[in-house]
Formats: sequence, C-alpha cells, structure tokens
Amino acid sequence: MADTCSILSIPAKAPYTDEEARQHAEEVGVNPRPKETRSEIDERGAFIRQPNAFIKPFGDREEDNKAETDRFAIYWAHGCHWSNRPVIVRDILGLTKVIRDVATTHSGETNIYGHGFADGKDHKDPLCGAYFLSEFYKNADPSFTGRATTPTLVDIKEKKAVNNDYHRLTNYIEVQFRKFQPADAPDLYPVKYRREIDEFNDWLFPTINNGHYRMAFCQSWEAYDEAYNDFFESVEKLDKRLEMNRFLFGDYITDSDIRLYVSLVRWETSYYHNIGPMKKRITEYKNLWGYVKDLYSLDVFKKYTFFEFPKNDVPGIFASYPKRIAAQVPYEELWAADGSRKAFSQDPENVYKKHPKGETAEDYQSVISTTKWNSKDWADRNPMERTLSKDAAINAIESKLRD
Repeated sequence: MADTCSILSIPAKAPYTDEEARQHAEEVGVNPRPKETRSEIDERGAFIRQPNAFIKPFGDREEDNKAETDRFAIYWAHGCHWSNRPVIVRDILGLTKVIRDVATTHSGETNIYGHGFADGKDHKDPLCGAYFLSEFYKNADPSFTGRATTPTLVDIKEKKAVNNDYHRLTNYIEVQFRKFQPADAPDLYPVKYRREIDEFNDWLFPTINNGHYRMAFCQSWEAYDEAYNDFFESVEKLDKRLEMNRFLFGDYITDSDIRLYVSLVRWETSYYHNIGPMKKRITEYKNLWGYVKDLYSLDVFKKYTFFEFPKNDVPGIFASYPKRIAAQVPYEELWAADGSRKAFSQDPENVYKKHPKGETAEDYQSVISTTKWNSKDWADRNPMERTLSKDAAINAIESKLRD
C-alpha cells in the first residue's frame, strides 16, 4: 500500500517517472515520503497515526487564522476519505467560490515523494506551481519531517500549509466561514449540540475512520486482532443506532454523517482488500447500508464517491478483483436508495437542518474544541483510550435535531 490515503488510478496526462520525481525533488529540496510502517508503529506493533502538524485554529483571537475569501485552497485526494470530508462540507455550504480546491495524485511511478500533481501541466500544481504537497509544508515549517497529508488547507498567496487538522478542519469551514455562506446554507454543526457532535467525532476517529489503517499498517497479530474487533464492534453499534434514526443524530445530516459516510464508502469499495478475512461487508448491515445509499442519493455525496481502483497487478495467472471485476459492477443500481429511510424522519423531504431564525454569523461563532488525537504524546493517541458519555448505539440528542 503506497499511501495511508491510497491514490486512485486516474491516468496521468503524461507518464510521470520516479526519475522525473527525483529531479523535481532535488530542484525544490524535499525528501522522500516517510513510511508509516517504520515511524508510526508502537512497541506492541500497533499503528499510532502521526499527530497533525498544522493545527493552528481559525477564530477571532489575535493569534488565530482568519477566514478570507479566495485566500485558501483545500488540497485533497480522490482516494482519501479524510480529504473528501472538507470538500463535501464546502460544497454543501455554498463556499466553492470562497475556498478553492486541488486534487492531488501521485509523484513518480512508486509515489516516492507522496502526494504530487501528475495530472498537471509539467506535473505541477495548477494554483501554486508546486511539484509536491510537501513543498507547502516545507514553506510553512522548514523543520517538518513527517508525512504531508490530505486534506491540507493551503494559503495560495503565501504558498504554505495553514491547517491539516482533519479532526477540526470541517468545523472551521462550518463556523469561521459562516459569514461567506449563503443565508440559507444548512446547519451541519448546530451551536446547541457541538459538545455531543465533538464527543462522537472523537470516538468515531479511532474506531471507524482510522480503523482500517490500524488493521492495514499494524505489525503484530495482537494489534491486528484488537483493531479488527474494535472496528466491527463499532460498526454493529452504529447499525443499531441507525435502526430508528435516519441520520446519526436524527432527522438531519450533521458533520458526523459526512465523516462516517466517506469512511464506509472507502471501506466497502476498496479498503477491505487490505485487511484479510472480512467479518461482514457494509452491504450486510441493513441499517448502515440503507443509510449509505440514502446519502449517496444526494448529488454532493455522489460527486465525491469514487469507484476507481488501482490496477497495479504483477503479471501472472491470478488477477485481482479490481482488475477483473470492479469495472463491471453496476454501482448505480446497487447503490440506489429506495426511500425507505425517510420514514424515520418527521421532515422526510429535507435532509439539512436550517439555522435558527434570527441567528447571525456572530451568534454562530465559538472556539472550536481541541482533540487529544493531535497530542504529541503517543500514549494520548492510544486508540483504545477513548470515552463516550453514551453508548455509540444510542443517539445522544434525544430531540433528534427537531428543535
């Protein structure tokens, strides 16, 4: 597996060789991408994901980043569910003319330098002329030695990384960029329920969002078994939760639904290939599968759902499933929603909650919470050390967002 966020096989306009990538790297002074399996494995053989490097928040304090129009771009990858999240949120909130985006691809044949721009003219980023995503990290912090990851919010005027905190980046877009949103933009992160949403999201990260990677990158049976059981036990709880809730917190889509959807999509279409025996596919969970199809029926979710697969088989008798079968799968037919989940909602024709009447952009502001998953201490990032005030199978918002 070349990257924590696997690069899909979208053909480059021109072949991009490792030799070309090395020449470009020497030109701009970047190093090869570090390997997770060497630098992010603890003494038990468990994968402990690196903390995000650029976590300075957006806010109203003097030291905070400030929201501006046409100043930032989201750098993301088709096959990276972490980075599908902010572009979905941006689109839902009507911010496509405020925050730009660039889809990364690979760097060279073996992706030796991580996220690059193989599809761009001269293999360069179309906005800033970079060869590699890591250039923006170097520009922001010359001492940075970790992995350059997607999503990264880049200041396209100063050509440097501003924020790569996928734990909170969508919240900054929702809250600090509220003043640039249309008046009738949906409320994905209601002020009244931010504590419940944040707590759930911080549980969702180690169990589901990072669950696949814990299995795919770990180096011991003990760590694999722990991650495997954790993932599927959590999936069972969410399937139970969705038995009587159209979405995770009730009648309307929240920030949490976007985080869960993109992880389930990547798992069902690609990631399960990397983890060995499968307990169940997502399609075998009645409520979760209906939930996925319900969200897929919405244009913005469909836009960022990708069914391309890597086709890098070694020549031989046995060709992989992606190479032999994937292109033949009738995804549109299989992923079509039947509308049955509308029955769980008192407002079935609307999937987004409206902002309270009279609420201003200033009313919507708050300091976004921090998360322990960005701690530099490995012990703090132990995926088995997490809390949730109510079992994940239970919707902590009793009103189901109807108030």
